[in-house]
Amino acid sequence: MKKIGFVDFYISEWHANNYPAWIKQANEELGYDFEVAYAWAEQDVSPVDNVTTKEWCEKFGVTACATIAELCEKSDYILVLAPSNPEKHLQYAKEVFKCGKRTYIDKTFTPDYSEAKEIFDLAEQYGVKFFSTSALRYADELGALTGSTDAMTVFGGGGTIDEYLVHQAEMVVKCLGVGAKKVCYEKHATLETVRVEYADCRFATMTFASGLPFIVVASKDGATHHLPIQSDFFKTLLADILRFYQTGETSFDVNETLEVMKIREAALVSRDQGVCVEL
Repeated sequence: MKKIGFVDFYISEWHANNYPAWIKQANEELGYDFEVAYAWAEQDVSPVDNVTTKEWCEKFGVTACATIAELCEKSDYILVLAPSNPEKHLQYAKEVFKCGKRTYIDKTFTPDYSEAKEIFDLAEQYGVKFFSTSALRYADELGALTGSTDAMTVFGGGGTIDEYLVHQAEMVVKCLGVGAKKVCYEKHATLETVRVEYADCRFATMTFASGLPFIVVASKDGATHHLPIQSDFFKTLLADILRFYQTGETSFDVNETLEVMKIREAALVSRDQGVCVEL
């Protein structure tokens, strides 16, 4: 079996609790032989459910490592989690990339564009192949929009816009591509809206409110598409992570990750400073 090592801030959280089963399912569907074999967490007790690293490892049949260095030595591939703590990702990448093994870093990738760029520079320095994405990139519904989409509106919810806007930004970049020029944040009652403008008249809005389902409304080739996101995008993400581990090839241009982080950061700066942000 090919050994995957989980690096997390605290290991008992939603992503780490669900990824092992989806990895097993992807193995069956793709004919692969990966398993989650090792785990390391900076914080021993999870604030989510008070489960310790040892208890989590016993539940999932995983070996706990004392250090990231030990995990990297024993693992064939690395999966950096800490989805709610992107401020930890640069620190973890500095340690993980030294081993030169293929790595996936969970969303939100980093708190801002500068740290995102620093991680990309580190990967180049160490010759490491890696990628990061929101699982919403893998929504089947977006397939009809990839290419010549002119404008779109994305609705979505979650705990806070700081943590969950990345999902909407990922969908915008997948469908509209790179090259955003201006980002403007507005709030009206309970709705938070971010406008994303492109120099060539491409346009997107992202509307966030707690409890909103993910829905995309888009204009393409003269037609309007209304697409509630209902597909099993997380399982598709895990299958793509395993394909990346197997082949070393990503399924999209990883520079789009930098665009996502640039848009997200600009939206939060626009909110905090009350001005539109030119990119």
